[in-house]
Amino acid sequence: MDSSILRHMWRSIAGAAALVAAVTTTAAAQANAPVIGRWDLTVQGANGPYPSWVEVSLSGNRTLVGRFVAGGGSARPIANITYLDNIIRFAIPPQWDSANTDMTFEATIANDMLTGTIVTSAGQREAFTAKRAPALRRTAPPVWGAPVALFNGKDLTGWTSFGGTNNWKVVSAILTNTKPGANLMTDATFTDFTLHLEFRYPKYGNSGVYLRGRHEVQVEDISDAELNATHIGGVYGFLVPNENAAKGPGVWNSYDITLIGRRVTVVLNGKTVIADQVIPGITGGAIDSDEGAPGPIYLQGDHTTVEYRNIVITPVKP
Repeated sequence: MDSSILRHMWRSIAGAAALVAAVTTTAAAQANAPVIGRWDLTVQGANGPYPSWVEVSLSGNRTLVGRFVAGGGSARPIANITYLDNIIRFAIPPQWDSANTDMTFEATIANDMLTGTIVTSAGQREAFTAKRAPALRRTAPPVWGAPVALFNGKDLTGWTSFGGTNNWKVVSAILTNTKPGANLMTDATFTDFTLHLEFRYPKYGNSGVYLRGRHEVQVEDISDAELNATHIGGVYGFLVPNENAAKGPGVWNSYDITLIGRRVTVVLNGKTVIADQVIPGITGGAIDSDEGAPGPIYLQGDHTTVEYRNIVITPVKP
């Protein structure tokens, strides 16, 4: 056989072997990536820091996928994540953004922390740091303290508005958001608790109850036959209620919510629509990404008018 043909054959074999080795190395890097898990982000935005969240999971034996929560909106799926040479990268299309460009994410990992940059759909470069999200597993059942009324039926004592013009007032002993504006949160903070409250929303109304200020249980007027995680009874973008137990707009509805670590049970008008499910991370609109810290109860007021009454929390004993 001609020597040039032999050399060409050996080069082809060597190239194929190198390609297989590279693919094998990449697959191994993906399968054993230290970035797998959930991460709580603090992003330096144009108007100051805001919270975000990302989850990286292994699909099969070599493909990394995930979910991402920006400063607002719901959890978005990530179809493909690359991890190579200690760098994690992915891109996802816009959600509520007006621009049509993909958002990009790039970070390095060191000392179990992520440091990197997000380029938004609008082209803004935003630096961030991230720490691994806490598991929040409880090793013993809760011992509940005494119930505490969060709303006195007279004024806004114990509550603070944020995020806009305060349009919350007490009208006939009802906590009322008279028009879209600021959100309202308790001055007190809580870890684990059971929460009872009653709410009334108008036609096409939209509000939400944030647990520890980070996990929104949706309040919304819906008519969709097929429920999803952004509908009433759901934990926004994460947990889907098993039925629409709402009574509808213009009448009083009630929530009884129990949060223990990450595990949540949501009872809507006496029906358990989410039963002891794990909340993976923060939802859009969270006050921060410090999931291990106590946090307030906050009521969303930036969408539509809404009313609340009989807001009573039973916190866990320290």
